[in-house]
Amino acid sequence: MSVRCFWSSTARSFTRSSPAAPGLLCWRLLGPSSVTRNMSSERQMDHLEKTSSNYRQNALYPAQVCGIMDESEMVKRVRIAVHPDFSFKAGQWVDFFIPGVETVGGFSMCSSPGLLQREGIVELAVKYTKHPPAHWIHTMCAVGSRVAMRVGGDFFFNPSPSDPSVDLLLLAGGVGINPLYSILLHTAGLLHLNHASGGRDYKIGSAHLCYSAKNTQELLFKSSIIEVCREFPDKLSCDLHVTQQSTDVDSHLQPFINRGRITEEELRAHVDPQRTLCFLCGPRPMIEALSKTLMDFSLPKDRILFEKWW
Repeated sequence: MSVRCFWSSTARSFTRSSPAAPGLLCWRLLGPSSVTRNMSSERQMDHLEKTSSNYRQNALYPAQVCGIMDESEMVKRVRIAVHPDFSFKAGQWVDFFIPGVETVGGFSMCSSPGLLQREGIVELAVKYTKHPPAHWIHTMCAVGSRVAMRVGGDFFFNPSPSDPSVDLLLLAGGVGINPLYSILLHTAGLLHLNHASGGRDYKIGSAHLCYSAKNTQELLFKSSIIEVCREFPDKLSCDLHVTQQSTDVDSHLQPFINRGRITEEELRAHVDPQRTLCFLCGPRPMIEALSKTLMDFSLPKDRILFEKWW
């Protein structure tokens, strides 16, 4: 089957079977309100309502699940083959439409734009909850499942070659790692481009990731994070935190693991008010506390960016 025929078939399948998207025969939508008006209850509009003021692409693209794995006991990592015209910026999320499920999901991409360019694939890492889209991913989603996605979000890192270099500070809590992992991978991809061009493409500073979870089992992508930091030791670094670790930490992780929450001293060491650009994603109390600390260190408010899921 040709690519054109495959995606046409996917679109027809989705529009026939999805009560959540009665207008999907037309792939160009006016915005989230054009979908929320067709929802049957306020409970089912949460993601679209919470993000109604955020940027969204107009296009809704068919997609097909091509891989599923357990990232942890509570998190599924889903690989999704997307339409050739699909594009996103590192840090953005998707509206996630599932045939037969009225509630529209909202999930940040954890993969990089580079993976999309190379393989036509995006990845999501979804924690188990009873919220219908997440519950579907954990209990019904299978290789071959067809969905539709629309990209949105104002939280992203997408420098152009002419932009001055910045030093990134990435602060993540729990599954808030998803968009920040995408940004870290994208930064590594830009460093690869610079290496290939002799440094003539992008002006890339440093990137430091502080990532906190309950225990090492819940530190998603930890091995890949360590690997990419080792690949560019002069540019990329990480501190991984565990707050409720009850067992010994594996020896290969020990150099990177800190017990307890992210500290003020750690933040201070990575804040330069003139160069630092900070991205935060995690629970609301964490974001509020760390934002205040960063401003106490004279980091301008417009250089503190956070993803708000509440």
